[in-house]
Amino acid sequence: MHQSYEGLDRPGGFSRVRLLAPLRHRDYRLLVGGMSVSLLGDGLFLVALAWQVYTLSDAPTALATVGIAMTVPTIVCLLIGGAVSDRYDRRLVMLTADIVRALVLAALAALAVTGALRLWELLVIAVVYGAATAFFNPASDALVPQLLPPDALAQANSLDQLIRPLALRLAGPAVGGLLVGAAGAGWAFGLDAASFLVSVGALLAMSPTPMSSGGRERRSSGAREVAAGLRYVRANAWLWATLVSAAVAYLLFMGPTEVLLPYVVKNRFADGATDLGLIFAAGGLGSLACALAIGQLGLPRRSLTFMYGVWTVGTLAVAGYGLSNRLWGLMLASVIFNTLETAGTIAWATAKQRHVPSYLLGRVSSLDWLISIGLLPLSYALTGPISADLGARTTLVCAGLLGAIVTFAPVLSGQVRRVDVRRTQLVLEQS
Repeated sequence: MHQSYEGLDRPGGFSRVRLLAPLRHRDYRLLVGGMSVSLLGDGLFLVALAWQVYTLSDAPTALATVGIAMTVPTIVCLLIGGAVSDRYDRRLVMLTADIVRALVLAALAALAVTGALRLWELLVIAVVYGAATAFFNPASDALVPQLLPPDALAQANSLDQLIRPLALRLAGPAVGGLLVGAAGAGWAFGLDAASFLVSVGALLAMSPTPMSSGGRERRSSGAREVAAGLRYVRANAWLWATLVSAAVAYLLFMGPTEVLLPYVVKNRFADGATDLGLIFAAGGLGSLACALAIGQLGLPRRSLTFMYGVWTVGTLAVAGYGLSNRLWGLMLASVIFNTLETAGTIAWATAKQRHVPSYLLGRVSSLDWLISIGLLPLSYALTGPISADLGARTTLVCAGLLGAIVTFAPVLSGQVRRVDVRRTQLVLEQS
Protein backbone atom coordinates (compact mmCIF):
# COMPACT_ATOMS: atom_id res chain seq x y z
CA MET A 1 0.00 0.00 0.00
CA HIS A 2 1.30 3.47 -0.93
CA GLN A 3 0.77 6.08 1.75
CA SER A 4 -0.62 9.38 0.47
CA TYR A 5 1.47 12.48 1.13
CA GLU A 6 -1.34 14.91 0.35
CA GLY A 7 -2.41 15.20 3.97
CA LEU A 8 1.05 16.39 4.89
CA ASP A 9 0.54 19.53 2.82
CA ARG A 10 -1.95 20.81 5.38
CA PRO A 11 -0.92 22.62 8.60
CA GLY A 12 0.62 20.24 11.08
CA GLY A 13 2.01 18.02 8.33
CA PHE A 14 5.13 19.12 6.47
CA SER A 15 5.28 22.39 8.39
CA ARG A 16 5.72 20.53 11.65
CA VAL A 17 8.29 17.99 10.44
CA ARG A 18 10.75 20.14 8.47
CA LEU A 19 12.74 17.14 7.28
CA LEU A 20 9.73 16.09 5.18
CA ALA A 21 9.07 19.57 3.76
CA PRO A 22 10.74 18.84 0.38
CA LEU A 23 8.23 16.01 -0.17
CA ARG A 24 5.56 18.66 -0.64
CA HIS A 25 6.91 19.03 -4.18
CA ARG A 26 5.54 16.33 -6.48
CA ASP A 27 8.53 15.85 -8.78
CA TYR A 28 10.97 15.68 -5.88
CA ARG A 29 8.68 13.18 -4.16
CA LEU A 30 8.78 10.99 -7.26
CA LEU A 31 12.57 11.31 -7.47
CA VAL A 32 13.07 10.29 -3.85
CA GLY A 33 10.59 7.42 -4.10
CA GLY A 34 12.24 5.93 -7.16
CA MET A 35 15.77 6.37 -5.82
CA SER A 36 14.84 4.86 -2.45
CA VAL A 37 13.66 1.66 -4.14
CA SER A 38 16.75 1.67 -6.35
CA LEU A 39 19.05 2.08 -3.35
CA LEU A 40 17.30 -0.82 -1.64
CA GLY A 41 18.05 -2.89 -4.73
CA ASP A 42 21.68 -1.78 -4.64
CA GLY A 43 21.89 -3.08 -1.09
CA LEU A 44 20.74 -6.46 -2.37
CA PHE A 45 23.31 -6.24 -5.13
CA LEU A 46 26.22 -5.72 -2.71
CA VAL A 47 25.54 -9.03 -1.00
CA ALA A 48 24.65 -10.96 -4.15
CA LEU A 49 27.73 -9.77 -6.05
CA ALA A 50 30.19 -10.92 -3.40
CA TRP A 51 28.43 -14.28 -3.07
CA GLN A 52 28.31 -14.81 -6.82
CA VAL A 53 31.98 -13.94 -7.35
CA TYR A 54 33.13 -16.35 -4.65
CA THR A 55 30.88 -19.02 -6.16
CA LEU A 56 32.64 -18.59 -9.51
CA SER A 57 36.16 -18.18 -8.11
CA ASP A 58 36.96 -18.77 -4.46
CA ALA A 59 39.72 -16.13 -4.37
CA PRO A 60 39.77 -12.59 -2.92
CA THR A 61 41.56 -11.37 -6.05
CA ALA A 62 38.46 -12.21 -8.11
CA LEU A 63 36.25 -9.88 -6.07
CA ALA A 64 38.94 -7.20 -6.15
CA THR A 65 39.08 -7.51 -9.95
CA VAL A 66 35.31 -7.10 -10.23
CA GLY A 67 35.51 -4.05 -7.95
CA ILE A 68 38.16 -2.51 -10.19
CA ALA A 69 36.12 -3.34 -13.30
CA MET A 70 33.19 -1.43 -11.82
CA THR A 71 35.11 1.51 -10.34
CA VAL A 72 37.54 2.40 -13.14
CA PRO A 73 34.82 3.04 -15.79
CA THR A 74 33.02 5.25 -13.28
CA ILE A 75 36.18 7.29 -12.72
CA VAL A 76 36.95 7.50 -16.44
CA CYS A 77 33.42 8.54 -17.45
CA LEU A 78 32.57 10.95 -14.62
CA LEU A 79 33.72 14.15 -16.33
CA ILE A 80 31.88 13.16 -19.49
CA GLY A 81 28.81 12.33 -17.44
CA GLY A 82 28.94 15.74 -15.78
CA ALA A 83 29.15 17.53 -19.14
CA VAL A 84 26.27 15.48 -20.55
CA SER A 85 24.09 16.23 -17.52
CA ASP A 86 24.69 19.96 -18.02
CA ARG A 87 23.90 19.81 -21.75
CA TYR A 88 20.74 17.68 -21.79
CA ASP A 89 17.62 17.19 -19.70
CA ARG A 90 19.00 15.65 -16.51
CA ARG A 91 15.89 13.54 -16.04
CA LEU A 92 16.52 11.89 -19.43
CA VAL A 93 20.19 11.29 -18.58
CA MET A 94 19.14 9.51 -15.38
CA LEU A 95 16.47 7.58 -17.26
CA THR A 96 19.01 6.31 -19.79
CA ALA A 97 21.47 5.30 -17.08
CA ASP A 98 18.77 3.44 -15.13
CA ILE A 99 17.54 1.61 -18.23
CA VAL A 100 21.10 0.51 -19.08
CA ARG A 101 21.68 -0.75 -15.54
CA ALA A 102 18.33 -2.54 -15.46
CA LEU A 103 19.14 -4.33 -18.75
CA VAL A 104 22.62 -5.49 -17.73
CA LEU A 105 21.37 -6.66 -14.33
CA ALA A 106 18.52 -8.56 -15.99
CA ALA A 107 21.10 -10.27 -18.21
CA LEU A 108 23.23 -11.03 -15.16
CA ALA A 109 20.20 -12.48 -13.34
CA ALA A 110 19.31 -14.71 -16.30
CA LEU A 111 22.88 -16.03 -16.60
CA ALA A 112 23.16 -16.64 -12.85
CA VAL A 113 19.78 -18.38 -12.48
CA THR A 114 20.49 -20.70 -15.41
CA GLY A 115 23.99 -21.50 -14.15
CA ALA A 116 25.59 -20.20 -17.37
CA LEU A 117 27.40 -17.22 -15.84
CA ARG A 118 31.18 -17.01 -16.25
CA LEU A 119 33.57 -14.60 -14.54
CA TRP A 120 34.48 -12.71 -17.72
CA GLU A 121 30.79 -12.05 -18.38
CA LEU A 122 30.41 -10.68 -14.87
CA LEU A 123 33.40 -8.38 -15.51
CA VAL A 124 31.84 -7.03 -18.71
CA ILE A 125 28.55 -6.35 -16.92
CA ALA A 126 30.45 -4.60 -14.11
CA VAL A 127 32.16 -2.31 -16.65
CA VAL A 128 28.85 -1.26 -18.25
CA TYR A 129 27.20 -0.82 -14.84
CA GLY A 130 30.05 1.37 -13.60
CA ALA A 131 30.02 3.54 -16.72
CA ALA A 132 26.24 4.11 -16.46
CA THR A 133 26.64 5.13 -12.82
CA ALA A 134 29.06 7.86 -13.90
CA PHE A 135 26.23 9.50 -15.85
CA PHE A 136 23.50 8.99 -13.26
CA ASN A 137 25.22 10.44 -10.18
CA PRO A 138 26.16 13.94 -11.48
CA ALA A 139 22.76 14.32 -13.16
CA SER A 140 21.01 13.33 -9.92
CA ASP A 141 23.02 15.81 -7.86
CA ALA A 142 22.33 18.62 -10.32
CA LEU A 143 18.62 17.87 -10.73
CA VAL A 144 17.60 18.45 -7.11
CA PRO A 145 17.97 22.29 -7.18
CA GLN A 146 15.74 22.36 -10.28
CA LEU A 147 12.95 20.67 -8.33
CA LEU A 148 13.09 22.58 -5.04
CA PRO A 149 13.34 26.18 -3.78
CA PRO A 150 16.68 27.14 -2.20
CA ASP A 151 15.29 27.14 1.35
CA ALA A 152 14.39 23.42 1.04
CA LEU A 153 17.82 22.19 -0.08
CA ALA A 154 19.26 21.54 3.39
CA GLN A 155 16.22 19.44 4.30
CA ALA A 156 16.45 17.56 0.98
CA ASN A 157 20.10 16.70 1.55
CA SER A 158 19.33 15.64 5.12
CA LEU A 159 16.55 13.41 3.84
CA ASP A 160 18.98 11.87 1.33
CA GLN A 161 21.49 11.17 4.10
CA LEU A 162 18.71 9.52 6.11
CA ILE A 163 17.38 7.32 3.31
CA ARG A 164 20.72 6.30 1.81
CA PRO A 165 22.19 4.38 4.79
CA LEU A 166 18.80 2.92 5.71
CA ALA A 167 18.26 1.46 2.23
CA LEU A 168 21.81 0.81 1.04
CA ARG A 169 23.56 -0.27 4.23
CA LEU A 170 20.85 -1.63 6.53
CA ALA A 171 17.64 -2.87 4.88
CA GLY A 172 19.08 -3.80 1.47
CA PRO A 173 21.92 -6.05 2.67
CA ALA A 174 19.65 -7.66 5.28
CA VAL A 175 17.03 -8.59 2.67
CA GLY A 176 19.79 -9.50 0.22
CA GLY A 177 21.34 -11.97 2.62
CA LEU A 178 18.02 -13.70 3.20
CA LEU A 179 17.19 -13.79 -0.50
CA VAL A 180 20.59 -15.09 -1.59
CA GLY A 181 20.49 -17.76 1.10
CA ALA A 182 16.98 -18.87 0.18
CA ALA A 183 16.91 -18.55 -3.62
CA GLY A 184 20.42 -17.72 -4.83
CA ALA A 185 22.25 -14.62 -6.08
CA GLY A 186 20.53 -14.64 -9.47
CA TRP A 187 17.14 -13.76 -8.00
CA ALA A 188 18.71 -10.90 -6.03
CA PHE A 189 20.19 -9.53 -9.27
CA GLY A 190 16.74 -9.79 -10.83
CA LEU A 191 15.14 -7.88 -7.96
CA ASP A 192 17.79 -5.16 -8.28
CA ALA A 193 16.99 -4.91 -12.01
CA ALA A 194 13.32 -4.50 -11.09
CA SER A 195 14.22 -1.74 -8.61
CA PHE A 196 15.82 0.24 -11.44
CA LEU A 197 12.61 -0.14 -13.43
CA VAL A 198 10.70 1.39 -10.50
CA SER A 199 13.13 4.32 -10.64
CA VAL A 200 12.54 4.55 -14.41
CA GLY A 201 8.80 4.71 -13.82
CA ALA A 202 9.20 7.49 -11.26
CA LEU A 203 11.41 9.51 -13.61
CA LEU A 204 8.94 9.07 -16.48
CA ALA A 205 6.15 10.41 -14.25
CA MET A 206 8.14 13.58 -13.51
CA SER A 207 7.78 16.79 -15.50
CA PRO A 208 10.48 17.53 -18.11
CA THR A 209 13.36 19.64 -16.74
CA PRO A 210 14.75 21.76 -19.60
CA MET A 211 18.18 23.28 -19.22
CA SER A 212 18.59 26.84 -17.99
CA SER A 213 19.26 29.65 -20.47
CA GLY A 214 22.84 29.74 -19.18
CA GLY A 215 23.34 26.16 -20.27
CA ARG A 216 21.93 26.82 -23.76
CA GLU A 217 24.08 29.90 -24.26
CA ARG A 218 27.23 28.07 -23.38
CA ARG A 219 26.63 24.91 -25.39
CA SER A 220 29.83 23.82 -27.15
CA SER A 221 31.86 20.66 -27.65
CA GLY A 222 32.06 18.12 -24.84
CA ALA A 223 35.77 18.79 -24.26
CA ARG A 224 35.18 22.53 -24.00
CA GLU A 225 32.31 22.01 -21.58
CA VAL A 226 34.51 19.85 -19.34
CA ALA A 227 37.22 22.52 -19.54
CA ALA A 228 34.66 25.20 -18.61
CA GLY A 229 33.75 23.22 -15.51
CA LEU A 230 37.42 22.91 -14.54
CA ARG A 231 37.94 26.67 -15.06
CA TYR A 232 34.96 27.44 -12.85
CA VAL A 233 36.29 25.25 -10.05
CA ARG A 234 39.76 26.78 -10.36
CA ALA A 235 38.31 30.30 -10.19
CA ASN A 236 36.45 29.61 -6.92
CA ALA A 237 38.72 28.96 -3.97
CA TRP A 238 36.03 27.39 -1.81
CA LEU A 239 35.51 24.72 -4.47
CA TRP A 240 39.04 23.82 -5.45
CA ALA A 241 40.34 24.09 -1.87
CA THR A 242 37.64 21.71 -0.64
CA LEU A 243 38.17 19.24 -3.48
CA VAL A 244 41.97 19.21 -3.10
CA SER A 245 41.85 18.87 0.69
CA ALA A 246 39.23 16.11 0.38
CA ALA A 247 41.34 14.22 -2.14
CA VAL A 248 44.39 14.26 0.13
CA ALA A 249 42.37 13.55 3.27
CA TYR A 250 40.63 10.56 1.65
CA LEU A 251 44.01 9.27 0.52
CA LEU A 252 45.23 9.51 4.11
CA PHE A 253 42.34 8.04 6.09
CA MET A 254 39.89 6.10 3.92
CA GLY A 255 42.13 3.10 3.24
CA PRO A 256 43.25 2.76 6.88
CA THR A 257 39.67 3.07 8.12
CA GLU A 258 38.20 0.51 5.72
CA VAL A 259 41.07 -1.98 5.92
CA LEU A 260 42.53 -1.67 9.42
CA LEU A 261 39.47 -1.21 11.62
CA PRO A 262 38.19 -4.75 10.86
CA TYR A 263 41.73 -6.05 11.37
CA VAL A 264 42.07 -4.35 14.76
CA VAL A 265 38.68 -5.63 15.94
CA LYS A 266 39.36 -9.16 14.73
CA ASN A 267 42.65 -9.36 16.59
CA ARG A 268 41.60 -7.51 19.74
CA PHE A 269 38.20 -8.95 20.67
CA ALA A 270 36.98 -12.51 21.07
CA ASP A 271 33.63 -11.83 19.39
CA GLY A 272 35.24 -10.01 16.48
CA ALA A 273 32.48 -10.22 13.86
CA THR A 274 29.73 -9.35 16.34
CA ASP A 275 31.73 -6.48 17.80
CA LEU A 276 32.53 -5.10 14.34
CA GLY A 277 28.82 -5.14 13.56
CA LEU A 278 28.13 -3.19 16.76
CA ILE A 279 30.76 -0.60 15.81
CA PHE A 280 29.28 -0.13 12.34
CA ALA A 281 25.74 -0.04 13.74
CA ALA A 282 26.70 2.66 16.25
CA GLY A 283 28.10 4.79 13.46
CA GLY A 284 25.01 4.24 11.33
CA LEU A 285 22.71 5.32 14.14
CA GLY A 286 24.80 8.45 14.66
CA SER A 287 24.53 9.24 10.96
CA LEU A 288 20.76 8.81 10.98
CA ALA A 289 20.36 10.98 14.09
CA CYS A 290 22.47 13.70 12.49
CA ALA A 291 20.38 13.70 9.31
CA LEU A 292 17.18 13.96 11.36
CA ALA A 293 18.57 16.82 13.45
CA ILE A 294 19.79 18.91 10.53
CA GLY A 295 16.63 18.19 8.57
CA GLN A 296 14.57 19.57 11.44
CA LEU A 297 16.83 22.41 12.62
CA GLY A 298 18.61 23.41 9.41
CA LEU A 299 22.25 24.40 8.89
CA PRO A 300 24.14 27.25 10.59
CA ARG A 301 24.41 30.49 8.61
CA ARG A 302 28.15 30.00 8.09
CA SER A 303 27.65 26.54 6.67
CA LEU A 304 31.07 26.24 5.00
CA THR A 305 32.91 26.97 8.25
CA PHE A 306 30.58 24.51 9.97
CA MET A 307 31.37 21.92 7.27
CA TYR A 308 35.14 22.21 7.65
CA GLY A 309 34.83 22.14 11.43
CA VAL A 310 32.73 18.98 11.65
CA TRP A 311 34.77 17.21 8.97
CA THR A 312 37.99 18.05 10.82
CA VAL A 313 36.75 16.66 14.14
CA GLY A 314 35.21 13.67 12.37
CA THR A 315 38.49 12.86 10.63
CA LEU A 316 40.31 13.25 13.94
CA ALA A 317 38.03 10.54 15.33
CA VAL A 318 39.79 8.05 13.03
CA ALA A 319 42.71 8.28 15.46
CA GLY A 320 40.32 6.96 18.13
CA TYR A 321 40.21 3.63 16.30
CA GLY A 322 43.92 3.26 16.96
CA LEU A 323 43.94 4.68 20.49
CA SER A 324 41.03 2.80 22.07
CA ASN A 325 41.43 -0.62 23.67
CA ARG A 326 37.75 -0.97 24.57
CA LEU A 327 34.70 -1.79 22.51
CA TRP A 328 32.81 1.23 23.82
CA GLY A 329 35.70 3.46 22.78
CA LEU A 330 35.64 2.14 19.21
CA MET A 331 31.87 2.54 19.11
CA LEU A 332 32.21 6.14 20.33
CA ALA A 333 34.82 6.85 17.66
CA SER A 334 32.47 5.38 15.05
CA VAL A 335 29.57 7.53 16.26
CA ILE A 336 31.69 10.71 16.13
CA PHE A 337 33.18 9.89 12.74
CA ASN A 338 29.91 8.97 11.01
CA THR A 339 27.79 11.67 12.65
CA LEU A 340 30.16 14.49 11.72
CA GLU A 341 30.91 13.13 8.25
CA THR A 342 27.16 13.15 7.58
CA ALA A 343 26.80 16.70 8.88
CA GLY A 344 29.62 17.89 6.62
CA THR A 345 28.21 16.03 3.63
CA ILE A 346 24.81 17.72 4.04
CA ALA A 347 26.47 21.14 4.32
CA TRP A 348 28.68 20.47 1.28
CA ALA A 349 25.83 19.30 -0.96
CA THR A 350 23.75 22.31 0.07
CA ALA A 351 26.64 24.73 -0.57
CA LYS A 352 27.15 23.38 -4.10
CA GLN A 353 23.47 23.66 -4.90
CA ARG A 354 23.26 27.22 -3.55
CA HIS A 355 26.47 28.70 -4.97
CA VAL A 356 27.17 26.85 -8.24
CA PRO A 357 25.16 27.99 -11.30
CA SER A 358 22.66 25.39 -12.46
CA TYR A 359 24.22 25.04 -15.91
CA LEU A 360 27.57 24.07 -14.31
CA LEU A 361 26.34 21.97 -11.41
CA GLY A 362 26.55 18.64 -13.24
CA ARG A 363 30.20 19.17 -14.13
CA VAL A 364 31.10 20.37 -10.64
CA SER A 365 29.31 17.36 -9.14
CA SER A 366 31.16 15.02 -11.50
CA LEU A 367 34.48 16.48 -10.30
CA ASP A 368 33.30 15.99 -6.72
CA TRP A 369 32.49 12.32 -7.39
CA LEU A 370 35.80 11.89 -9.20
CA ILE A 371 37.75 13.28 -6.26
CA SER A 372 35.74 11.21 -3.80
CA ILE A 373 36.59 7.85 -5.37
CA GLY A 374 39.58 8.55 -7.61
CA LEU A 375 42.30 7.97 -5.01
CA LEU A 376 40.62 5.20 -3.04
CA PRO A 377 42.48 2.40 -4.88
CA LEU A 378 45.79 4.10 -4.05
CA SER A 379 44.76 4.57 -0.43
CA TYR A 380 43.94 0.87 -0.17
CA ALA A 381 47.22 -0.08 -1.86
CA LEU A 382 49.33 2.05 0.49
CA THR A 383 47.60 0.94 3.68
CA GLY A 384 49.10 -2.57 3.62
CA PRO A 385 52.80 -1.74 3.40
CA ILE A 386 52.54 1.32 5.67
CA SER A 387 50.70 -0.61 8.40
CA ALA A 388 53.25 -3.42 8.08
CA ASP A 389 56.01 -0.93 8.98
CA LEU A 390 54.19 1.22 11.54
CA GLY A 391 51.59 -1.19 12.90
CA ALA A 392 47.83 -0.97 12.44
CA ARG A 393 47.11 1.20 15.48
CA THR A 394 49.87 3.72 14.73
CA THR A 395 48.75 3.94 11.11
CA LEU A 396 45.19 4.75 12.20
CA VAL A 397 46.39 7.43 14.62
CA CYS A 398 48.62 9.05 11.99
CA ALA A 399 45.85 8.86 9.38
CA GLY A 400 43.41 10.63 11.70
CA LEU A 401 45.84 13.36 12.75
CA LEU A 402 47.22 14.11 9.27
CA GLY A 403 43.79 13.85 7.67
CA ALA A 404 42.36 16.35 10.17
CA ILE A 405 45.11 18.87 9.45
CA VAL A 406 44.55 18.63 5.70
CA THR A 407 40.76 18.86 6.12
CA PHE A 408 41.02 22.06 8.19
CA ALA A 409 43.45 23.79 5.81
CA PRO A 410 40.83 25.51 3.56
CA VAL A 411 39.51 27.49 6.55
CA LEU A 412 42.82 29.39 6.56
CA SER A 413 41.97 30.88 3.16
CA GLY A 414 40.40 34.34 3.30
CA GLN A 415 38.64 33.69 -0.02
CA VAL A 416 36.91 30.66 1.45
CA ARG A 417 35.80 32.52 4.57
CA ARG A 418 34.42 35.41 2.49
CA VAL A 419 31.94 33.07 0.76
CA ASP A 420 30.46 32.28 4.16
CA VAL A 421 30.39 35.96 5.13
CA ARG A 422 28.54 36.89 1.92
CA ARG A 423 26.05 34.10 2.51
CA THR A 424 25.43 35.27 6.11
CA GLN A 425 24.93 38.87 4.99
CA LEU A 426 22.43 37.78 2.31
CA VAL A 427 20.43 35.74 4.82
CA LEU A 428 20.33 38.70 7.24
CA GLU A 429 19.21 41.09 4.51
CA GLN A 430 16.43 38.72 3.42
CA SER A 431 15.25 38.27 7.01
